[in-house]
Amino acid sequence: MRVAVCQVNSRANRDHNLEVARDVLERAAAAGAELAVLPEYVDYLGPGQTAPKPEPIDGDFAKFFSNAAREIGIWVHTGSFHESGPDADHTYNTSLVFDPDGGLVARYRKIHLYDVEIAGRVSYQESRSVAPGDETVVAEIAGVRTGLSICYDLRFPELYRRLAIEGAARVLVVPAAFMMHTGRDHWEVLLRARAIENQCYVVAAGQIGDHDPGRTCFGRSMIIDPWGTVLAQAPDTVGVVTADLDLGRLDKIRTELPSLANRRL
Repeated sequence: MRVAVCQVNSRANRDHNLEVARDVLERAAAAGAELAVLPEYVDYLGPGQTAPKPEPIDGDFAKFFSNAAREIGIWVHTGSFHESGPDADHTYNTSLVFDPDGGLVARYRKIHLYDVEIAGRVSYQESRSVAPGDETVVAEIAGVRTGLSICYDLRFPELYRRLAIEGAARVLVVPAAFMMHTGRDHWEVLLRARAIENQCYVVAAGQIGDHDPGRTCFGRSMIIDPWGTVLAQAPDTVGVVTADLDLGRLDKIRTELPSLANRRL
């Protein structure tokens, strides 16, 4: 199974962002990918006051990517968007997965919200405007059980253990907008840890570069095997990288080093 991570620099122009998303999906398909993964907030990453209105699951965002999946003929993980939330003050941060016929096969709402205070660097409270999801989700993508997560979820290993054990996931997907100051120290370390401890492939697509207002994302989208080896990593620019997931290698690793089977709680 060949997968692609699509690295983009979404800003405040939603139409342009969607054009770029369509372009990188086409490039992923041209490279032979069966599945392409986009980053968190792929359609808009800009000032809150000019953000598009939150949409229901069957809104314009979903229609755009449903059509793209069908027309390009590829599985599409949409990264995430602002889904209409439980009340007027909160949205959900939501991922959608479409099959090559354009059918919606999975929806995941981000569970862990990015509420941080780093003196002189970051003051951000995602929970002020976003409501947490409450369900773990594993989707069948091209016949492979794939666990879904979003960005800050990456810091909570118990989520991925549930996806790997209860959900029988073999691939873990992480769309993200990891910020520069944490990304350069933690992004690769956390991704490789999730791959090693759960003996899963990890497919992580990130935003790259500057975003309004005053935010810089780390990028370095990557694909990692169950041994923790980085199979592909994007350079520091908008683009697409691919790798082949060898599920036979995954089975061999789990057989020879059966850490999941050896768990004692």
